Amino acid sequence: MSHMPAACLLLLLTTTKLALAEAPDPWRAVKFLEGSWEARTVGGSAAAQSAGSYTFAWELKGHVLARHGEGPESCQGPTSYDCGHNDLLYVYQEAPGQALKAIYFDNEGHVIHYAISTPDPSTAVFLSPASPHGPQFRLIYQLKDALMSGKFQVRGPGEASWKTYLEWSGAKK
Repeated sequence: MSHMPAACLLLLLTTTKLALAEAPDPWRAVKFLEGSWEARTVGGSAAAQSAGSYTFAWELKGHVLARHGEGPESCQGPTSYDCGHNDLLYVYQEAPGQALKAIYFDNEGHVIHYAISTPDPSTAVFLSPASPHGPQFRLIYQLKDALMSGKFQVRGPGEASWKTYLEWSGAKK
């Protein structure tokens, strides 16, 4: 009988160790974002022509993946487009085992909360919650042939289709 508790403890420790070893790395799906990237607009309803860069880098001992936009090197757009735009995006995990989330801030006072999905190894989709009172936002990053493409899209309450506000592309610096 005295061997039974030891056997149970050994089984519990082995099972726990295997479960921890098999737990997927939640950050693996977004690691393709790491680095400094060029960004040149290639379309969107903003009707802006802009060139700049942004960097995704690990912060806080690897607990946050932060994107810092580096102001446009060149920019032309309608008066409604902010050529001096700056923003921050923080990707985080609230607790072990939970899905990644993100929060966005910009110099215009916007704050957007996102849930993140990764439909394939080179795509990350940031989706804000739908609301009957305001727009829903979708931010998509896709790495293809060493070029990072991005889209910022908007959908109004009750609308089925997304409208691309800004689209960009660029190589790693």
